[in-house]
Amino acid sequence: MFESNNSSGGRSLFRDDDSLLTNPITWAIAAVVVLGAGAAYYYTHKSDKKEVTPAVVEQPKPAAPVAAEEPAIKNPIPTLPPEADKDNEPLPTLNESDPVVASRLDRVIGNANVAQFLVPESVVRHVVVTVDNLPRKKVAVERRPIKATPGLAAVTSAGDATTLSDANYARYEPFIKLVQNTDSAKLTEFYFHFYPLFQQAYEDLGYPNAYFNDRVIEVIDHLLATPDVRGPIALTQPKVFYEFADPKLENRSEGQKLLIRMGPQNAAALKKKLRDIRAQIVGRA
Repeated sequence: MFESNNSSGGRSLFRDDDSLLTNPITWAIAAVVVLGAGAAYYYTHKSDKKEVTPAVVEQPKPAAPVAAEEPAIKNPIPTLPPEADKDNEPLPTLNESDPVVASRLDRVIGNANVAQFLVPESVVRHVVVTVDNLPRKKVAVERRPIKATPGLAAVTSAGDATTLSDANYARYEPFIKLVQNTDSAKLTEFYFHFYPLFQQAYEDLGYPNAYFNDRVIEVIDHLLATPDVRGPIALTQPKVFYEFADPKLENRSEGQKLLIRMGPQNAAALKKKLRDIRAQIVGRA
């Protein structure tokens, strides 16, 4: 939740926390996590049982039952030889990965940004939870990988009408600039290097037979499907929190609503970055 400025002098709360997607470290990590690749292994089950028929009286063999198979991976990452990893550093355990992940992330977005915005505890696990939640109706704010965005969201009131102010969009411009300037190739290398930890965290989240990168593809495509909303966005305040007055907007996922609150230009810039990264990862695969 976060407080928001109201031009009529009042203060109120939004239900969602924009820091989940609009903070530069979030989008640097999200761009890594929303890379769109896949796990490097398959789970399959096969049945070797055959129907036994009499030796003398030949009868038609019934069709053998098809054994249930785990869903095959849809978006595999390339299997890289050790020399392809420039550092070729062994991975830490998931529970001991925070210092190593933060250090490696320094090289991608800069030490100052990591220190200012990153929540240094359980980074990989919190990234996985946040990504998995974005297409849902609620995001686990308490498990976000980044610190809360400073400042208040801006709304404008005129009589009984309340709209999201254009001044709110301006809050995100520095973050958008950082995302645009982030090197997609370095993000890709970061993600590939630490992918086993992301996969382990996803399995620990309750998906032992699923592939995190398949979920990543679903999430990035879901975010790219966010409608471009132009013109004043009407808000309502039925109780404590502001909500979109249009039920079609309010009923969208938390991830899409966060994009809408950034404003059309900022959302377009983020979508472009996500498309670029997705295309690069799919191309490498």
